[in-house]
Amino acid sequence: MKSTLMSFKDNTISFPELIKLKRDGGQLSPAEIGVFVHGVTSRDIQESQIGAMLMAIWQNGMTDEETVALTREMMNSGETFKWPKEWLVIDKHSTGGVGDKVSLPLAPALAACGCKVPMISGRGLAHTGGTLDKLESICGFKVYQSVEQVKQILEDVGCCIVGQTENLVLADHVLYALRDATSTVDSQPLIISSIISKKGAEGLSALVLDVKFGRAALYKDMDSARRLAQLLINVGNKLGVKTGAVLSRMDSPVGQSVGNAVEVCEALECLKGRGSDDLKELVTTLGGHLLCMCGHSCTIESGKKEIALKLENGEALKKFEAMLVAQGVSADVAHSLCSNETDYFKHMKRAAHQTELEVPDNGAVLDIDGLALAEVLHKLGAGRTKSGEKIDHSVGAEILVKIGQQIQKGESWIRIHHNCPDLSTHYSDLQKVLVIGSRDEYSPASRVAEFIDPDYLNMS
Repeated sequence: MKSTLMSFKDNTISFPELIKLKRDGGQLSPAEIGVFVHGVTSRDIQESQIGAMLMAIWQNGMTDEETVALTREMMNSGETFKWPKEWLVIDKHSTGGVGDKVSLPLAPALAACGCKVPMISGRGLAHTGGTLDKLESICGFKVYQSVEQVKQILEDVGCCIVGQTENLVLADHVLYALRDATSTVDSQPLIISSIISKKGAEGLSALVLDVKFGRAALYKDMDSARRLAQLLINVGNKLGVKTGAVLSRMDSPVGQSVGNAVEVCEALECLKGRGSDDLKELVTTLGGHLLCMCGHSCTIESGKKEIALKLENGEALKKFEAMLVAQGVSADVAHSLCSNETDYFKHMKRAAHQTELEVPDNGAVLDIDGLALAEVLHKLGAGRTKSGEKIDHSVGAEILVKIGQQIQKGESWIRIHHNCPDLSTHYSDLQKVLVIGSRDEYSPASRVAEFIDPDYLNMS
């Protein structure tokens, strides 16, 4: 259905007619989408009308042209960052999962390579953790910075991890909240426009997407994740941001911890050249692709090696310490956290209780169910059901075994950090997290399944 509505310049577009057009399966012109986004940010459209449009988009979808136009209008609905031409400004975005603490070591590692990383992150919702929540576990850390403060931190340090400021992508503030209220969160055009508009407003040279699939991910199968990645890449590149994507498995948690404070501890271990192999794999893979995409490295492999070196030699750790101070943490606390030997919980709230669970049978660890674990921790207070709810940063889990490991009945396999006095009501659900079987049933798999290059658009 072709649009017959007046153009934006005529300024006579009726919002109900605009909604009706989309409801009936019509295609909105860029001008009409511009009118809608302008009405959202100016509050000229009633919330009920915005909700009706979101539902029409959810029901009928959007063409690629509509999605690009919506993303562009959202990107330009508030302030945008402008950087010196000589800066290599890069970032990554994850579609979310369990134990995903990758941003914490990745941003400072990229800064240690000489890049600038203005990482705009989000909060956790349902079983998915949020980077901002993790960082707020640290005493004094301020996630909200003005545009001018972000620019100064990038000048001085090279990286920051911040929340979306009020004046950045204004339309997304409104639409994101109403998507939750209208059950349109899973609309692909709305997902894509929300993600890419924020990244486009950052003024990036390159963007890599970590699109996860599996039990604990938004998309359960690799084909669906690949389709989303291709759509994100298409929109990102059409808006002038060189965009690629890594498809990564999200069945078991990333690393050996799930929660907020406990994940900060593990991220610090990674920054000190220690920690879990799968976390390092994701950090070096995403970082290596970014360094190659922005022209810093000649090859992906050389980029991965440089990221690994910055983790090993302490340069990434120094950047993380400087970022902590720049974002409100006292110099003494930042230095203590980043020293070689430290009790991390001196500067983060420790839960009142730590309870270890024992392995019920001999065997090999075949799986650790990330979704099942996250759901228990959510009930214990680590997560939120709706936006704005408070969480308990001290609640979490340390996983004491690894997939593929041979274990014996009676040994501890997990340590739960909790504040409720009695954990017994959750024992049965927690024991479902650990899957034990014969070693012959174990099949090792890399976290990283596939990389989709920005140039795939030219090859397809």
